[in-house]
Amino acid sequence: MSGHHHHHGHGHDHGHHHHHGEVSHGKAFAIAIALNAIFVAVEFFYGFLANSTALMADAGHNLSDVLGLALAWAAAILAARKPSPRYTYGLRSTSMLAALVNSMLLMAACGAIAWGAAQQLLHPVPVQGLTVSVVAGVGILVNGVSAWMFMAGSKDDINIRGAYLH
Repeated sequence: MSGHHHHHGHGHDHGHHHHHGEVSHGKAFAIAIALNAIFVAVEFFYGFLANSTALMADAGHNLSDVLGLALAWAAAILAARKPSPRYTYGLRSTSMLAALVNSMLLMAACGAIAWGAAQQLLHPVPVQGLTVSVVAGVGILVNGVSAWMFMAGSKDDINIRGAYLH
């Protein structure tokens, strides 16, 4: 093993490629969480002003995205830690647990959106369509940028895939 370390800088690039991905995902997580957190506040505010339960429900869904992304980021950090005497496999399993919790958050968000839609059907209220459309358009951009940042790593890592799907 010690012989391997001496040659690390001489063309053996096996370990280095993986580390660059982790760094870029850290930046992707930070940007995606910031963008989505700001959008949650904006969307809820305009949903309230426009009398749109759909926008407010979607703000709730996007809040679950922010929580899911934060969870996935924490799991990615933990999974990158080296094995120790206590955790002989390292903490790589946190990646799978985060993906599981992410899927549960998505299901809860779907339930909240269905509930909001049912309430709107039972008690219809006039909605400001232009406001809803503009905010929804901004949401599509925020989600598109966020997904694009995780697309590359989504095939190799179930946790990054969960972040991408969110």
